[in-house]
Amino acid sequence: MSDPKPAVAQKSGKIAAGAVVCVGSEIRGDVTIGARTVVHPKARIIAEAGPIIIGERNLIEEQTLVINSFPENVPAAERAEPVTMIIGTNNVFEVGCVSRALKMGDNNVIESKADVGRNMILTSGCIISTFCQVNTCEAVPENTVVYGPDCSRRVQSEKPQSQTLQLDFLMKILPNYHRLKKTEKGSSMPLKN
Repeated sequence: MSDPKPAVAQKSGKIAAGAVVCVGSEIRGDVTIGARTVVHPKARIIAEAGPIIIGERNLIEEQTLVINSFPENVPAAERAEPVTMIIGTNNVFEVGCVSRALKMGDNNVIESKADVGRNMILTSGCIISTFCQVNTCEAVPENTVVYGPDCSRRVQSEKPQSQTLQLDFLMKILPNYHRLKKTEKGSSMPLKN
């Protein structure tokens, strides 16, 4: 008998040279992590319905869940082909947030405890504020801020600030306190001093 689970779940992750991925994080399935991306301990990245490709300079904090899962309430026999989740560059996933969005551009921030659904497309410069849950079927316009108990929206005049200084700090300090997952061969950057 064949296993009804997709073969995708058997593949392992690929971590680019220069990324800092703590051993305490959970990475399952076909996951590719770009250079200078930081993945904290207790973060979970799960590719069960297709691959996840994470670009460069992203920050994925503790207890974050980034998951490419099958849509809810769809029987296994009716599930479509695997769909790739693509996350751009300079995005921030704050503590305890959940992201199921299949497409995410650059410079987005998903704040603590926010939840972004599978049908959302975050373009660039968007902020999903703390505790906001959004799961409409739409592409959120650039520089949109979703905020408040009613998930109100407004457009900000500038994109969110880059987290470059925080990433640089974390890339230096995390290896002193956590073991790191190995990067791809040919890494020009040492894993630990």
